[in-house]
Parts: sequence; structure tokens; C-alpha cells
Amino acid sequence: MTQTMQSPVETDALIIGAGPVGLFQVFELGLLGIHAHVIDALPHAGGQCIELYADKPIYDIPALSVCSGRELVERLLSQAAPFKPDFHLHQTVDSVERQTDQRYRVQTSLGKVFLTKTLFIAAGVGAFLPRTLKFEGLEAFIGTQLHYQTSNLGIAAGKSVVIVGGDDAALEAAIALCHGNAETNEPLAQGLTLIHRRDVFQAQTETIAKFQALRSAGAVQFIAGQITGFGSVNQRLTSVEVTDTSDKPHTVNLDVLLPYLGLSPKLGPISQWGLAMERKQLPVNTATFETSARGIFAVGDINTYPGKKKLIVCGFHEATLAAYGASEIIFPDQKTPLQYTTTSTALHKLLGVASESGF
Repeated sequence: MTQTMQSPVETDALIIGAGPVGLFQVFELGLLGIHAHVIDALPHAGGQCIELYADKPIYDIPALSVCSGRELVERLLSQAAPFKPDFHLHQTVDSVERQTDQRYRVQTSLGKVFLTKTLFIAAGVGAFLPRTLKFEGLEAFIGTQLHYQTSNLGIAAGKSVVIVGGDDAALEAAIALCHGNAETNEPLAQGLTLIHRRDVFQAQTETIAKFQALRSAGAVQFIAGQITGFGSVNQRLTSVEVTDTSDKPHTVNLDVLLPYLGLSPKLGPISQWGLAMERKQLPVNTATFETSARGIFAVGDINTYPGKKKLIVCGFHEATLAAYGASEIIFPDQKTPLQYTTTSTALHKLLGVASESGF
């Protein structure tokens, strides 16, 4: 992907990670009058909640007897909405450098640059990045014919497509490519094959049923097996080699290859930012959840301290104290009062509920 240098975005607070704790960090900063920008490697907010258990139940969120990961993210986004956070998605942080004015210069994989007074690392166990096919030379086709975990299926219009994977994302992509244009009722892809290591899928029952119906109708071809190689002609990807579960080889011609192999957390360049680390985690001062660097805070699963518990509810507590710690840096000449959302008219104004408060 081509990087382009852009004018720096100046901000008081920059959050790395748009999972539940990062989203609650937006809210807690907002209550203190601090606007935040948020960076995440995924193309959407939600982090682990969306990628790992979007539709699975969560039982330990205060005041909610049960909610799905998706519902939790939707509620947190709604809660943070009054503070109008700016999201910068589908990009990772490449570098963090302290400036002479004590701000941090942060640059992302898309060339975006930030100058921030405070930085919050809410990256969980790292950035969630797509698992990739491990064949030498295949990476040359990324972005042209090879697209990992993509939601932009328009790139497959009128082409011969191979999907790899057996989870919800893979099956939903196959279903969408088969259904295609609702107006013409014609498939979006010219030809479609799905490859998965076995004829068993890890997806919602309804999604599997829809896929199996299309498979039975011949709208999609299925091969249970493993990709063992690929073919190319004149620097163009032309096919994949597949060995099925009976050790029979297949050559599947294609124009577009769409692997949905899931995501895996990668700590990435955090280890290169000069912060003290213990076993790939960031030690923090539990009074403010500041790391070894002034103005850089760590909340959620990325941090460590005596008695640390990797629970969402603990991350919410950490985000609250981190916001107050940041306020001392952003507003050095003023004391940050403790206010209650129940009675504070100033907070009601920030939340846009002043006229409804009754106080």
C-alpha cells in the first residue's frame, strides 16, 4: 500500500485500540472535556468483542445480565457518541516519538501523523491482523488479486473467485457473491469456489444453512482440503493448487483470491517505543495507569500490575483513572474536580442531556 505524508493531526488525546476499553476511554475523557482520536487495525470498532465473540453472550458487564459482544460495542459507541470521537481505522501505529515540546509524534501504516499531548494504549493483546497464506511470492498479489478478510466484495464483480475459510466471514462472503445484485438477481462473481480444510464449518447455524443450499444448487463449488501452492503467469495470479482430504490434487483457476482465515493478535512495534515491558505487557502506575513514559497510558489487557485481572470491567476502571491522569497533563494549570453524571449540570451539557436532567 502506498504511503502518503499528510499534515499532522494535533490533538490532546490519541487512543490506540477501538475495543471496549478504548471506547470507554473515549467516554471518560469526554466527561473531562477532552476530545479523542482513535486508531485501530480493524476496519471497524469493537476489537475482540466483534472478531471473537460478536454473537456470543457476555454475563459480567454491570447492570446487563447478558449481552452479546456486538451489543456491548453498540452500547459503548452510543455512550461515546456525544463526544464525537474521530476514528482512523484499518491502520496500525508504526512509530511513536517524543518531541521537544513533550508531545508525541505518532505515525500510522497509512502515513497519517498525529501530534498528541497524551497517548492511550488500549490495544488488548495487540493489533488484530489477518492470518495469511504462507507461500513464498504470494504476497506480491496483496491488494490486487489477493485480499485478506475483505468486506469490499465489489472487487470480485464478474470474476472467478476462490474463498478460503470456514467461519462466518467466509460463508457470508460466499453467500453475498452468489446473491449478487438484488435488482438483476444475478451472482456477483462469475465463478465461485470455497476451500476449507474439512467439510465442517464454524459459523452460525443459519449462515451454514444458506451456504449449503447454494452449494446444493451448484451456485458455489466446495473442496475440502488444503491449498498447497499457487500458479502465476506474467506476474498475474492464475490459480491455486489444492490437495483434498483424499490426497487428490486439484488446480482451481481464479482471478481473485479471498482468504478468511481469521485474525491473530500481534504486539507489533509497541516493543520498539522505548517503554518498559514485562512479558510483552506494559507495567503501569495504578494511580493513573501511566506507563514508564510520561503521558503514555496503558489500559486493558496490554498492561500489567500486581493483582491484574484481564476482565473488561477492570479495563473500564483503568480507563477512568487514566483519564484523570491525562487531565493533569492536558490542563496543568487547573484542578480536575470530581463530578457526578447524576447531578452535574456541566456534565449534562457535555452529554447533551441538560434539558432532560430535571435538575
